[in-house]
Amino acid sequence: MIGRQHMGENKQDFERAQRVIPGGVNSPVRAFRAVGRTPRFIREAKGDTITDVEGNTYTDYVMSWGPLVLGHACEEVVRAVTDAARKGLSYGAPTGRETELAEEICAACPHMELVRLVNSGTEATMSAVRVARGYTGREKIVKFAGNYHGHSDGLLVKAGSGCLTGAVPDSLGVPRGYAGETLVAQYNDLPSVRELFEVNRGGIACVIVEPVAANMGVVPPEEGFLQGLRALCDQNGALLIFDEVITGFRVAYGGAAERYGVTPDLAAYGKIVGGGMPLAAYGGRQEIMSVVAPLGGVYQAGTLSGNPVATAAGLATLRILREGKEKIYPALEEKGAYLEAAFRAAGVPATRVGSILTPFFAENAPKNYAEACGCDTAAFARYFGAMLDAGQYVAPSQFEAMFVSAVHTQAHLQETASAIAAAVAAARR
Repeated sequence: MIGRQHMGENKQDFERAQRVIPGGVNSPVRAFRAVGRTPRFIREAKGDTITDVEGNTYTDYVMSWGPLVLGHACEEVVRAVTDAARKGLSYGAPTGRETELAEEICAACPHMELVRLVNSGTEATMSAVRVARGYTGREKIVKFAGNYHGHSDGLLVKAGSGCLTGAVPDSLGVPRGYAGETLVAQYNDLPSVRELFEVNRGGIACVIVEPVAANMGVVPPEEGFLQGLRALCDQNGALLIFDEVITGFRVAYGGAAERYGVTPDLAAYGKIVGGGMPLAAYGGRQEIMSVVAPLGGVYQAGTLSGNPVATAAGLATLRILREGKEKIYPALEEKGAYLEAAFRAAGVPATRVGSILTPFFAENAPKNYAEACGCDTAAFARYFGAMLDAGQYVAPSQFEAMFVSAVHTQAHLQETASAIAAAVAAARR
């Protein structure tokens, strides 16, 4: 049953959490501040639904922010996790399953010749950048305004006053001098990247990009953009890093590299590779990854890296996707297109790549960060509230993605489409 009125337990749990956790949450967007609501504290989930502590059940399009492409509590994944847990939660020593997972990643993504497992997307992107600096002997990096690569100091920056200057920190506690080694270009704007290379000739180690931007809402790459980045990096002796934490095994089995036919030098994967457990990976060409300790001088380590329970979840997930990819990915594409059509029918621009999409409360769908910032966030908040009241659990931010899973049922998709029409109408009042 979908409940819509008595929010006492959610409110009580939130108030209790705020007494011991900053803002009451362990990741800021979960606080629902942007939408003026009380966050839902979740009791359990199964398939494409999620249930809060008061028994209210919602069709879920957050899906743990992307990892659950097979849905909540997939039986095969849960079985693999419980079997692994019975044999020990952590060893701090190598296991064969780590190798098997790395082999799956390398087979799916041929540019991944050597892979290192870590615990989070932040670790993966941070480490890939360190490898690029160590390999090239250069210090500056290029990122794009609106692309999010985790919360490490050198990547948590914004554009500041312009593209040709070092970025200013996007968080207190990030030293300006350190952030100054990060140069910020405009997504879908090759001239802005070219100019950075010209001004910083011989000094840029890498360009890191979300091949499909998904942290300013879903903003697809324009035709030729990723290919242009590849060419600019080749011309200037810099490495191209794809942050596929979201897109890996999501927009295609081989991720964005497969979908767009562009080969990065290094790539970072997260979310789906962990199957819902804390696990991520980074890697690339053998020549480049050979600078990582113990083979080379770039140090990176982790007590829980390659954790036996997490690798069990990731390996089970990737094997299911590989074995069923001929059916799973076309079905994900179809479901995503169905919801995209529902938004467009309601008069809201929506962008989509495969099974990730975002409705934008703006006149046109944005192509970069500046345009995304022009969206009507107040209208989005009204839309979000109407969707939540209708039993639809979507991301509580205009600048996040909706995630469709392989187990979203046609009946629930139809209910969601009806809810979209009503929620968009409510947002415009």
